[in-house]
Parts: sequence; C-alpha cells; structure tokens
Amino acid sequence: MAQTTGKVICAGLGPGDPELMSLKAARAIAAAHHVAYFRKAGREGQARRIVEGMLSPSAVEYPMEYPVTTEIPFDSPEYTDALARFYDDWADRLATLATTEAVLVLCEGDPFFYGSFMHLHSRLQGRVPVEVIPGITGMTGCWNATDTPITWGDDVLTVLMGTLPEDDLVRHMTQSDALVVMKTGRNLPRVRRALERAGRLDSAWLVERGTMPNQRVARLAEVEPHDVPYFAIVLVHGHGRRPEIAE
Repeated sequence: MAQTTGKVICAGLGPGDPELMSLKAARAIAAAHHVAYFRKAGREGQARRIVEGMLSPSAVEYPMEYPVTTEIPFDSPEYTDALARFYDDWADRLATLATTEAVLVLCEGDPFFYGSFMHLHSRLQGRVPVEVIPGITGMTGCWNATDTPITWGDDVLTVLMGTLPEDDLVRHMTQSDALVVMKTGRNLPRVRRALERAGRLDSAWLVERGTMPNQRVARLAEVEPHDVPYFAIVLVHGHGRRPEIAE
C-alpha cells in the first residue's frame, strides 16, 4: 500500500447528550479540519446537532445525505442497491481526501454497534488508515433514563431489531430475560404485538430521544403506536437474582 499522510477517524458521539461523549472524541472533534456526517436529505442530522458549538470555525463539512431512508422498503433490491452505491461513493471520497488529510466522521452511539460507519469501515480497509473512537451506545443512555438496572445476576440480555418478522421477535422475546428493541419508529405496532404475544408488554418501556433535552420515558402499553419518533428504543428489564437489601 502506498504511504499515506492522512487517515479517517470515526468518533463515537454517544447517546445524544454531548457531555456523555469521551474526552478523546471531544478532542478529535475540536481539532478536526475536515468533518463528515450522515444525515437525511434536507435535515441537519443528529450527529451534527450533537457537536454544535464544538467544531472549529474553519472546519470543512461534508454532509453525507442518504439517497433513501423510509421511502421504499429496506429489504427491497432497490433500497440495497441505492445504499451500496452511496457507501461506495463516500468511501471513495473519504479515501481520496485521507491520502493527504485527517478526516473525521461523526457517528451517534458507538460506531461498531449498528452504526452506519461500519459500511464505510469495510470499504476503507487496506486503502487508508482508519481509527475508531468508541462511544456510549444509545441503548445504554436509554436504560439509564429509566432509573432501573437492565440486567440482574444471571439475566440474559437480547438486542433485537424492530424490522424482524413478528414471529422471530416473539421467539426471542420469550426466550430472553431482558430486552432491547431498536429501530422501532414505524415498526412499533409489530413490536408491540410481539411483546403482547410473548406476555411482556406490561413490563415494556419506551424511551424516546434518550439523554436529549426532549427525552420521554413511558410505559409502552400507554403510548399510541403512531406516536413514536425515529430515535426511540423499547426496553424490558430483567428480574434475575438480586442482592439482598439489609434491614
């Protein structure tokens, strides 16, 4: 591989509250001269919103706008092809820039936990140096927002995607002690039905925009299925072996 003088750095921003990102990520953000971030077309982007006021005034920004989000089914060939070409294009752009410069990519949560950056990471291997700065996951911020431990003792925690078929959701929900369901949004009615079939609905919580100023924590059974933003996670806490409380 040809000698390079630049690299791509991905900074995990944590669950949403800027004060919950690492010192290493904050330093990288303040020092960055080239900053890329994902966003929906026409929107500011959650990652960019988190770092408001932290970037250098001279930083050059590269909004990476998704070609599709929810306009067509995520499992359709058209969706897969559009996203693949999008990631190919941006991997090429970042690799070219990183031959001479350090490029910072912003990523909510932790980059290696269902983060969009993973698609760039796989495409950048062997082309330019890549550094990933870990971040607190969104689900961690959400279960702390409920003020209740997510797991106890020997509890088994399962992380599910709301995009899974309903029968698959029911199977996992029945077998696990504690649950985290991500990618809810328009999938919430399916998630809710699955929890009810599994006998877990009454124990489920919905956390919207966890750790952010407009955070909401509510019992899922009391929330209207259509009243859920994209940044929402469903939680079911475990009830395993707990420490005795001295009297």
